[in-house]
Amino acid sequence: MSVPASVEPATSGSSTIVLFHSVCGLRPAVHAGADRLRAAGHEVIVPDLFGGRTADSVADGIVIKDEFGKEELLRRAVAAVAPYSDRGLVYAGFSFGGAVAQNLALGDEKARGLLLLHGTSDIADGAAADELPVQLHVADPDPYEPHDWLNAWYLRMRRAGADVEVFRYAGAGHLFTDPELPDYDEEAAESAWKVALGFLADLPERG
Repeated sequence: MSVPASVEPATSGSSTIVLFHSVCGLRPAVHAGADRLRAAGHEVIVPDLFGGRTADSVADGIVIKDEFGKEELLRRAVAAVAPYSDRGLVYAGFSFGGAVAQNLALGDEKARGLLLLHGTSDIADGAAADELPVQLHVADPDPYEPHDWLNAWYLRMRRAGADVEVFRYAGAGHLFTDPELPDYDEEAAESAWKVALGFLADLPERG
């Protein structure tokens, strides 16, 4: 996995963020997103769950994801964040990476926040996310995140105790933040990043 050998703790007003890629793998857009976060003063860990494999479409990426399997990819994600788990991490991810980030954040009592770009995950019965700040950015409509699913997801996250914000982008494609994919929407991408950076800047400390 591609993880920085060392990551210094975030300074006051910043966070240590784990940013997970989509089913398209660790593409340049993921590194560009990490660079945006670093430019805002955050420390960023960018795991490569696919071991260097990438795809140019969601359909091809799903094939790669399914080859590894959900359990193996989750095991890799847990191993990637383990060295930093005492820091109060912010979990973030693109699409499938958002689902991974959500699963890890809901299992981490020290999590400071959860930033989801393009994707969510199911929520286990009895899951607890006591006042966890959560922000979701998603296309409207999105074939992988239909309205009925998102409405149910929002209600379940709220019941779990999370503080949730959802931002929808009319007419954008699913992975609208990746400039090299057909889904790209420059206006939606820039708006999402602006709001996301504000969300991260305002995250409170969690005990």
